[in-house]
Amino acid sequence: MTGTLVTEWTGRETRALRVALRMTVTDFAKSLQVSTNMVGRWERGGEETRIRMGNQRVLDTMLQIALPDVQARFNALVDRGLAGMSADEAQPTSLDEQRRHPRDGRLMLHVPAGRFLAGDDGRSLHVADFWIDTFPVTNRDYAVFVAAAGAKPPYHWEGGRCPEALADHPVVYVDWHAAAAYAQWCGKALPTARQWEKAARGQSGSVYPWGNGTSPAKCNVRESGIKATTPVGRYRSGVSPYGVFDMCGNAWEWLSSASEIGRYELRGGAWTSPFDRCAPARVNDAAATMSDDDTGFRCVASTLDDSRASAQ
Repeated sequence: MTGTLVTEWTGRETRALRVALRMTVTDFAKSLQVSTNMVGRWERGGEETRIRMGNQRVLDTMLQIALPDVQARFNALVDRGLAGMSADEAQPTSLDEQRRHPRDGRLMLHVPAGRFLAGDDGRSLHVADFWIDTFPVTNRDYAVFVAAAGAKPPYHWEGGRCPEALADHPVVYVDWHAAAAYAQWCGKALPTARQWEKAARGQSGSVYPWGNGTSPAKCNVRESGIKATTPVGRYRSGVSPYGVFDMCGNAWEWLSSASEIGRYELRGGAWTSPFDRCAPARVNDAAATMSDDDTGFRCVASTLDDSRASAQ
């Protein structure tokens, strides 16, 4: 295989493309205008599957117009023989790129050093390598911090206890100071604007975490009609090029970058936000003392070798 050229599509290459695009079988089948059963048969058949020429042309087009990050993942999956992995297992491009932090035990993904296209104008910025939480900090995660550090529980926790029904939802009603205190407690930091945006958009600076397509169904925003937060692992088809969840919608995320004295940036939008307000390049800010039902955070680290080393 050379570059992104496929001489003949089999079930193996088809699965690699679906995983590289981070799509469910249902979404992938819809994009091909075939049934989910057909996609399942292709993938189960592996290299023995022979796909009709019309479908091969559609697959060729999907690969050719895919972002460079997707094409790189596709090539890696085929060349390394990883096409048999599940979509969840294949989100990190190598086993070394997703690990648990030694202090809070949360999954983190590695974002390599290098330049990326930032902002609406696509300016090229450099970021040193770092690790970022795969998911926003959840109520369950924050409960550990409250118990260990004696921190104040969020406003919506009845009786000061983590609501079990919201355990896997992003923690909200945390102001910037509370988010920064959690990060310091576990030896991490709040992301800078550059770190957060690169983790959300990838090297090529796609408009949304999943690419350039306008797809509100891939995130929890006002148009979703849910009118509340959702579990952080729900939107698997909306992950970023590095495999990071909820970088668009669900809950605004505090950053370490100050907009002015006493105010800090927020990114990502929330369940209360219209979809066009949630693009990762869109900047919001708030007073450090602000806490609301649609604002949470995640953390970054410069290394996982030292539990007290944070990414600044």
